[in-house]
Amino acid sequence: MRTLLVFGGGLLAAVLGLAPQGQAQQLKQTLASNNDEPSYRKELIYGVNFNTRGGLIGGATVRSTKLLNQDWARFWSIDLVEVKHPKEQKSGTFYGGVIVPGKSNYFFVARSSVGVQRVIFRKAPDSGVQVNGLLSAGPSIGLLLPYYITYNYTSDPQVNPTDYRNEQFDPQIHEERRIIDRAPLFSGVSNTDVQVGAHIRGALSFEYGRYRDAVAGVEVGALVEAYTKAPPIIRARTLSDEALNDRFLPSVYLTVYLGSRN
Repeated sequence: MRTLLVFGGGLLAAVLGLAPQGQAQQLKQTLASNNDEPSYRKELIYGVNFNTRGGLIGGATVRSTKLLNQDWARFWSIDLVEVKHPKEQKSGTFYGGVIVPGKSNYFFVARSSVGVQRVIFRKAPDSGVQVNGLLSAGPSIGLLLPYYITYNYTSDPQVNPTDYRNEQFDPQIHEERRIIDRAPLFSGVSNTDVQVGAHIRGALSFEYGRYRDAVAGVEVGALVEAYTKAPPIIRARTLSDEALNDRFLPSVYLTVYLGSRN
């Protein structure tokens, strides 16, 4: 065996020494590409998020990753998502509008996370699928944007409304049969309230990168988020906000992403 190793080393040296300079350089690059060491140090990705507490599209995410070695990396990420109540459902009004009955606030969340990434299954240098495990945590900043409706104050709701106003839905004041339509999204932006919470998540990413300077893939995971008090997304006349809304907001998500490396 030792003789074979010596012979092989001598043969490799001879090939590199005898081959033309261009071919020798190409051979060195080929050998280097087969090394387990990654060919990049940083990665920046952008993604679209789908989750069980969002709508058709849950939100967007940005993540920056720095490699520590061939197996481990650390990263920071920012997610911007809308969180919806499980009981939200659109409904038509008597006047032809569309509302979400009981909805009193939109709930938008900015999540800032720091975490670690571990390579579980490594792909080939230029093709294939790599599987990574991710674990992260951080603060959640929730923005409660009032859900405004156009409400009919005309004495007889059966006639064309002449007295109507845009107001935040309040079940103690507003009757559903008098709601004309949903008001524009940012009608109550000046009354936005802030709620602070925290989250932790675990995920698997399935990464496909045909080129060394680009990456694409999907990430699937679970997230648990908690707030000091329940965000009042839905309100009802006979139930308290705490009874109708949750402080703990677990969800399952999928993110489709693209990015670059250097």
